[in-house]
Amino acid sequence: MALNLSQKKEVVAELAEVAAKAHSLVAVEYAGTTVEQMTAMRKKARETGVFLKVAKNTLASRAVAGTEYECVKDSLVGPLLYAFSKEEPGAAGRLIKEFSKSNDKLKAKVVAMGGQMYPASHVDVLASLPTLEQALGMLARALAEPAAMFARAVKAVADKQGGGEAAPAETA
Repeated sequence: MALNLSQKKEVVAELAEVAAKAHSLVAVEYAGTTVEQMTAMRKKARETGVFLKVAKNTLASRAVAGTEYECVKDSLVGPLLYAFSKEEPGAAGRLIKEFSKSNDKLKAKVVAMGGQMYPASHVDVLASLPTLEQALGMLARALAEPAAMFARAVKAVADKQGGGEAAPAETA
């Protein structure tokens, strides 16, 4: 079914709004994907903060104009599914990587992040980025390590100076 002008404007506005806030984009060839596979992928996308949309490439090109994803405009060829990571950069990459394991028709075509376009093979790199929880855990460990080292150093100095025993209490 062809879209009328107002419907096309709605699609462009929706994609532009998502692209303006998204952390990453993966454009995927999806021809041959079954309805059941697409439904499962959409469900998982909602759960993981990924916006999925099948749109005409001309509309997607207009939508990404003026965003950091403008770099992909010339690469949008053929029927594509657009996956935008809304909450964390690696979410779209993980989603596409997971579903392409069981569906050989699903192939990443373009990966973009931070105003840079990368080849489709970078979907694995994007998928390997830590989740927000993992990144916070890594940060906490990085911050805790110097404090633990400092505490060990203070204890070692105290042990060396005082022989490691507590000073006796004074009696009056």
